[in-house]
Amino acid sequence: MARTEQVGFGGGCFWCTEAVFLELKGVTAVTPGYAGGDLPDPTYEQVSTGTTGHAEVILVEYDPGLISFGQLLDVFFMSHDPTTRNRQGNDIGTQYRSVVFYATEAQHAAVVQRIMMLEKESRYPGPIVTETAPLTAFYPAEEYHKRYYERHADRSYSALVIRPKVEHLREAHPELLRK
Repeated sequence: MARTEQVGFGGGCFWCTEAVFLELKGVTAVTPGYAGGDLPDPTYEQVSTGTTGHAEVILVEYDPGLISFGQLLDVFFMSHDPTTRNRQGNDIGTQYRSVVFYATEAQHAAVVQRIMMLEKESRYPGPIVTETAPLTAFYPAEEYHKRYYERHADRSYSALVIRPKVEHLREAHPELLRK
């Protein structure tokens, strides 16, 4: 049986990040939800107020024998803008912040190192504001948020926001896609 690890990624709306990470080989589960706040068992409506401290995140379970944590970080940083604080596109608020919720100290060190490398290489027009925090609690989102893109590919948000992110992944990293 394969050994799996977990990490939480917040890169704006979890519909987008979920759709991107579901494309990856070695990813065994992607669950949209909430992390980083103090309110236990928050609802989407509560998190949407921006007052709970929670971010919209995905909990990614992966097999490090098939996809490395570094490859997951590559996808995370290319799938959103890590230079905008509390915002992704038209989604504004602390719940849309760029954040990595690490499960191990090795993951934390890798994220910090990756951010330093990206800044040294000037990959982005501004400083990276991605936060890091330990994954202490994760609350799954309501059922209607799960596999949103798959179930609603015909909706305008899917066509205008999610699909370009998925297509960008497919073009930039075909070697990471499920066969």
